[in-house]
Amino acid sequence: MAKTKPVDDLIYPQNTGILRVLFGIGALGIFASFIGFFVDTKQFHFSYLTSFSYLASFSLASLFFVMLHHITRSSWGVTLRRIPETFSYQLFILAIMFIPILFGMEYLYKWTSPEILATDHLAQHKQPYLNQPFFIIRQIIYFSVWSFLGYRLYKNSVKMDENADWGLETLQRKISAPGILLFSLTVAFASFDWLMSLDFHWFSTMFGVYYFSMSFQAFFAMIILLGLFLRSRGLLLNTITRVHIGDAGKLMFGFTVFYAYIAFSQFFLIYYANIPEETLWYYHRLEGNWSVISYSLIIVRFAAPFLLLLSKAAKSNFTLLGISSVIIVVIHFLEMHWIVMPTLHYHGFSMHWLDISTLVGLGGLLLGFFFYQFQKHSMVPKNDPKFLESLNKH
Repeated sequence: MAKTKPVDDLIYPQNTGILRVLFGIGALGIFASFIGFFVDTKQFHFSYLTSFSYLASFSLASLFFVMLHHITRSSWGVTLRRIPETFSYQLFILAIMFIPILFGMEYLYKWTSPEILATDHLAQHKQPYLNQPFFIIRQIIYFSVWSFLGYRLYKNSVKMDENADWGLETLQRKISAPGILLFSLTVAFASFDWLMSLDFHWFSTMFGVYYFSMSFQAFFAMIILLGLFLRSRGLLLNTITRVHIGDAGKLMFGFTVFYAYIAFSQFFLIYYANIPEETLWYYHRLEGNWSVISYSLIIVRFAAPFLLLLSKAAKSNFTLLGISSVIIVVIHFLEMHWIVMPTLHYHGFSMHWLDISTLVGLGGLLLGFFFYQFQKHSMVPKNDPKFLESLNKH
């Protein structure tokens, strides 16, 4: 007779303690950042943009993963899917968190300056796209698309938990197919708007894919860490197994290589073309001790996780997966800092306390909301038609 796996409790135990801690930490970070706004307004806005772009990347990559999962009818990650569903659901909160960036555009984006518009021909040439009203309209479009997709896919998923209406799975695919196309366009242009336009002289048609590749690599690191966290609490031990975590590890390894390919390709094409408007962006990031960060990205973001996870056994080793994931999540923030801050600090890397307070503030609130929402429903899509197939994967 075939053995039956023990059934896990699929509901996260109600734990107000973790919510109080996360929301408390978030509130302290927001309060410190509020004070920092008056101490150094320009630094505040750059730090806020860095933290926002970093945290938004996890929710955006989560949304892509969920839609891709539905389109491909994938079964391997069904037991993990409620985690990215919950992260993508909170995209409407990120829309609210984006508002301070709109109020700080004059500090962040030089193309908003009337003086620069009057004297810089490139700013004048790009003004039909880079102007404040159109910028705001684009953000409304981006966040409307993302919030609708995240909300609808999450709600349909938890609704399936309640009534096992498998017709909802078909609806999920119908939403995801056009949704993933809209996602690809909006994320690419959002990365142009938020990050690339910080230096409006510079441009790279690969930048959207670059932002996506680094985000998706970090997303799998986040999934692994949360999966290991749940297992460490004695939750879903028979549902999120070594096989599921290992599959996420394989994808993290794959996207480590993909990220390196995209990052190198962008650099190599700009280096080879040697056009001043393009090379200046990298020049600033090789100036002073920024060069240390630049070379560290090669070693820490690519070489370290690549070598740690190169063997088949390593991709199923929780210790190595955990170490690699922590490395990637940390270096992901450092790379976002490396993208944003040379616009403000040309001649060298420096970590301001506002960089930490904005990250802690926004991150604490988002994680608090994640666990608040995660406790309300089953931790896995238990009535998904592919759930048993995923559960018995080996």
